[in-house]
Amino acid sequence: MNILFVVIMILLAAAALTGAEIYRELHTFRVTRYQVATEKFKKAEGSLKILFLSDLHNRTYGRNNQRLLEAIKKEEPDLILIGGDMLVGRKEASFDTALDFVRKLPEISTVLYANGNHEQRMQENTEYYGTAYQEYKHSQEESGVIFLENKTCRLTFGSRKVLICGLSLASSTYRKFKKDIITGKDLEERTGISLTDDGKEPAYTILLAHNPAYMEAYLEWGADMILSGHLHGGLVRIPWIGGIVTPQGFLFPKYSGEMTQEGGQTVIVSRGLGTHTLNIRLFNTPELISIQLEGK
Repeated sequence: MNILFVVIMILLAAAALTGAEIYRELHTFRVTRYQVATEKFKKAEGSLKILFLSDLHNRTYGRNNQRLLEAIKKEEPDLILIGGDMLVGRKEASFDTALDFVRKLPEISTVLYANGNHEQRMQENTEYYGTAYQEYKHSQEESGVIFLENKTCRLTFGSRKVLICGLSLASSTYRKFKKDIITGKDLEERTGISLTDDGKEPAYTILLAHNPAYMEAYLEWGADMILSGHLHGGLVRIPWIGGIVTPQGFLFPKYSGEMTQEGGQTVIVSRGLGTHTLNIRLFNTPELISIQLEGK
C-alpha cells in the first residue's frame, strides 16, 4: 500500500474526528464543580451553593435554553452570579435570547449580574447602540436581577456574611494586543471597598471581574474569591498547558479556565457557555460552574 495514501487517510480521519469533536463541544455543556473552604465560615453551618455563569453570547441549549435552566435548577443554588457577556454587543444582534434566559433565573435564586465587555460597550456607546443596554438592564431588573456596575451587595446566610463586588472596566481595557495598567488601588476607587487591612472586612468577599488579564490587580485588592470569564477557555485547550489564546491576542494566558489557589485566595475562570467571532472549541467544553463554599 502506498505510504502517502496511508498518511493522507490518517490525516483525513484525524480532521474528521476533530471536526466532530468541535461540533459536539459547540452544542453541549458540562457542570464543573469546585469545593472551596474558608475560615470565615463555621464548618457546622454547612455549605453555600453558588452558580457562576459567563459568556453565554446568546447561545441556546434546547428550546428556550431549557436544558441549561434544568441544570441550574438541579444544582439548587443559594446564589447565582453572572460574569458578563450573556448577549452579543452588536447593533444588528438581538439580545432577546439572553434577556429571556436571564430573567427566568430569579425564580430559582438571587441573581447578581456584573457586566462583560459586550454589555460595557453597549452602555458606553449610546450614539451607536442607542438605548439598547438601558432597555436590557431595565427588563432584567424588573424580573429581580441585581446589576453590580462597580457596586457591591452584602448578603447574609444565617451567620455567614458574603460581600459581592461587580467590577466594570472601560471598553478600552479590552483592546487587541494591548494591556492597560490596573492596580488594586483602582479597584478600591471603583468599588469603594478597601480590603488591605487584616480583619477589616469580616464578610467573605467575591469579586466578579470579567477579564482575567488584570488578575494581579484583583489579587492585590484582596478578594477572597475572584470569578472571571472572557477567554472562552482559550478556544483550544492543550492538556496540562491550558488555553491557547485570549480575545486580546495574547498566547497561553496564565488563567484561562480553571480553579487555582493563590495563597489564601481562590481564582476561578470560567470557560464560558458560548462563543463569539471565532466559533471554535476543542478540548474545551462550555461550562456552568457550581461552587460549594464551606467553612473550615
